[in-house]
Amino acid sequence: MKKVLLFNPRSAEHKWRIPNSVLQVAASIERQFEWVIVDANRETDPWNTIDRYLSTGEFAYFGSTVMPGPQLKQAIPFSRQVRKEYPSVHIIWGGYFPSNQYKVCLESGFVDVVINGPGDKCFPELLTRWEQNNLDWEDIPNLVYHSEGKMVTTRKDEIYDQDTLPALPFDKLERFYSLEKYFGKTYLGRKTIAYHSSFGCPFTCSFCAVVPIYNARWKGKSAGLIYEDIRYLREKYNADAIEFHDNNFFVSEKRTAEFSRLVMNDGMTWWGEGRIDTIDKYSDETLALMRKAGCRMIFFGAETGDDARLKKMDKGGTQTGKQILEFAARMKKFDIIPEYSFVLGTPGSDEEETWKQIRDDIAFIRKVKEINPDTEIIIYIYSPVPTEGSELFEKVKASGFSFPKKLEDWISPQWEKFDLRKNPLTPWLTAPMVNYIRNFETVLNGYHPTVSDIRLSPAKRKLMRVLSAFRYRNSIVARPYEIKLLQKIWKYRQPETEGF
Repeated sequence: MKKVLLFNPRSAEHKWRIPNSVLQVAASIERQFEWVIVDANRETDPWNTIDRYLSTGEFAYFGSTVMPGPQLKQAIPFSRQVRKEYPSVHIIWGGYFPSNQYKVCLESGFVDVVINGPGDKCFPELLTRWEQNNLDWEDIPNLVYHSEGKMVTTRKDEIYDQDTLPALPFDKLERFYSLEKYFGKTYLGRKTIAYHSSFGCPFTCSFCAVVPIYNARWKGKSAGLIYEDIRYLREKYNADAIEFHDNNFFVSEKRTAEFSRLVMNDGMTWWGEGRIDTIDKYSDETLALMRKAGCRMIFFGAETGDDARLKKMDKGGTQTGKQILEFAARMKKFDIIPEYSFVLGTPGSDEEETWKQIRDDIAFIRKVKEINPDTEIIIYIYSPVPTEGSELFEKVKASGFSFPKKLEDWISPQWEKFDLRKNPLTPWLTAPMVNYIRNFETVLNGYHPTVSDIRLSPAKRKLMRVLSAFRYRNSIVARPYEIKLLQKIWKYRQPETEGF
């Protein structure tokens, strides 16, 4: 039986994280296929390593996880090179990018199949059929591929019970890369674990890339099994902090409380992503328990303080502008830092309305900081995602916006920045609008530097705040060159693009 090469394209220049998505795929084929992992974050010359494996003739499958943005810069040219030099090797892509942009991937000429959602069951079944030379795949869920000149999209499978899936093979990852080097120093701790405890999200936000993949479904691993993994990594590698990279870690208050009780005495500090209207329903007892158990910061999609636009964004749930403000105050009582993200630049009916929306959002952000100055603010410029049928995406298409028609176009500088929500490429946003948003962000980050940049000394923070004070207090944001210069010299870390 032929072997499988699993590729994790580079996603960070300095900070490495355990490649959980690739490990999940490896776990699914563990008993059927031999596999290797090439993590480009840990390689000086990833292609050389890929080539060394494939040149043995023992490998028939090249599987790559592909997130939007930086990972495309290696996933595209390396996959194209595999097809050129090893034409018999089958190329499979999975992850958010190919699931959302499967048409352009399959039309590239070098991606054979897209895994459209969880691959725990469809990936091993696909490989088994290929080994048997059986190309009848229509009954395999979560696939998109070409057959007889037509694109075939198979049915979406359920989100699987996470407790029944194979454990991640942390020990086997050690065969390829030292696991300890994945635990980096962050704001949370000296050795921080990156971990996924659930899949999906039960909401349908029209700007979120997760929605078309999971269709408002969520399932989480039980608190006990999460704790088993965390305890293993803590005891073997002295890890002292956790980043939960779930799309929505806090869906279940019961699970959160149980995990908090289990980890209570382990000296771990942790962070996760949640929803304001979900966690606002948590009891005071649970919130106090979470903080006592090490929960230091939670990322929330605040998006906007305007209730009408929240409705257009199809946030679901009950989130309102009033609740966003009140919840920031509530988090302060429990000493948990709320990390609020805002999406600026959604389409208005005309230029005047778009400008008004931007200014209103900035005024709302300032109000959040007045209520709880510890609130971390993350600003994104709205980037469309293909949530077909949503009011917001239909409006986007009507404006003339379209995604690239060729896969290679996605690695041009402007589209890479689009994926990082730094360059919108949307017809309704003018250059002055984008500059205004970015300049406000610079002044805001000067007056309220993120706590997650551990390289900033107290003296640097004080100097940047003093330099920004007049601008921030008087809402003067034009041409903040002096602040930008300091941030460039000190390599100010922006959580929206670099994490912790």
